[in-house]
Amino acid sequence: MVADAEFTSYYGRPILKGPVWKVPDVPTYLYAGGLAGSSALMAAMAEATGRPGLRRVGRLAAAAAAAAGTGALVHDLGRPERFLNMLRVVKPTSPLSVGSWILAPFGGLSAAAAASELTGRLPGLGRLAGLGSAALGAPLTTYTAVLLANTAVPAWHEAHPELPFVFAGSALASGGGVGLAVAPAAETGPARRMLLVGAAVELGASQRMEHRLGLVGEPYRTGRPGALLRAGRLLTAAAAVGAMAGACAGPLTRPDRPPGRLGPARRAGVAGRLGVARRAGAAVPGGLAGRGGVAGLLGVAGRAGMAGRAGGAGRGGVVGRLGVAGRRGGRGRADALVRSARALDRLSGVLANAGALCTRFGIFTAGQVSAADPKYTVVPQRQRLTDRESAAPASEHPSRE
Repeated sequence: MVADAEFTSYYGRPILKGPVWKVPDVPTYLYAGGLAGSSALMAAMAEATGRPGLRRVGRLAAAAAAAAGTGALVHDLGRPERFLNMLRVVKPTSPLSVGSWILAPFGGLSAAAAASELTGRLPGLGRLAGLGSAALGAPLTTYTAVLLANTAVPAWHEAHPELPFVFAGSALASGGGVGLAVAPAAETGPARRMLLVGAAVELGASQRMEHRLGLVGEPYRTGRPGALLRAGRLLTAAAAVGAMAGACAGPLTRPDRPPGRLGPARRAGVAGRLGVARRAGAAVPGGLAGRGGVAGLLGVAGRAGMAGRAGGAGRGGVVGRLGVAGRRGGRGRADALVRSARALDRLSGVLANAGALCTRFGIFTAGQVSAADPKYTVVPQRQRLTDRESAAPASEHPSRE
């Protein structure tokens, strides 16, 4: 028996031709495309629920991310006309052709929606452009995963069942993070939910992908790509924890309702002040004599130092001053809580986007590593051949005599 050959190359050449895409152009494009698509979806949800501040943030983020992603892609291609050449034909069986026809109209629609938002002109057309970019947003967040999985690169191709979910979850987390960090505090509910759902989907899918792939999943766990992906998971998990902590403080500090509506605390405060005014007004016609309660409520007697003459009114003034001080102290603590919760939301948004960026760079680098090492190509091929031979009937096996 001849020992199995150790394949390292054919005639001094690698078994696979590695990806020719540049770093950081293509990983940045992968991140920017996901952020743009999820931001457009967030803007559409904000439009439907009457949150103008969140809608504005989503539209501007979608347009800016689409422009940045297109710029990174054109820089990778080397010449702008090469991107235009990809639009000459439509080939449904090619993820690259389909992706080009997703990105091009999305960029135009998101730019139109952002321009309408900034200028206030043609709001109807801006609304239609926003809906169109939202319709293209979902495929924009996942087509890049299909594009990678459609190659012969082992770490990408073998991960085709989970890779779209990893990209979709990461995109939702990044878009929700932008809304959570920048939008008005009272309108961040949808952005917070997007971040939490996206983080759960991304972490679950990436964990399953790495464990299912076995040997081919080794680049996702070791070396530089493994470090990037671990950092991405930690950052995403920290962002989710921060968003949940902010949600716990939300009912007290940031009621998630459109502006202009009064929360329970404000309604109670208004009612209390109106009640004081009514009681004071009712007491005045009855004369001030013996109506120390009126002076106490208004704090007049207490402040004038007329405790001796006013009797109970003086005590009422003290109570009035204490009540005012208590309310001022409560407002100070509430303001501090609002500032802390807002800072936590901003930090969570930054962490979510940093995690998404690390995830894209880690997955791209893992593909490069798996293409450069022949074992990730040869060993799985041999295993598949062995499995087919063992599953076939004995009569179909080639004779070894």
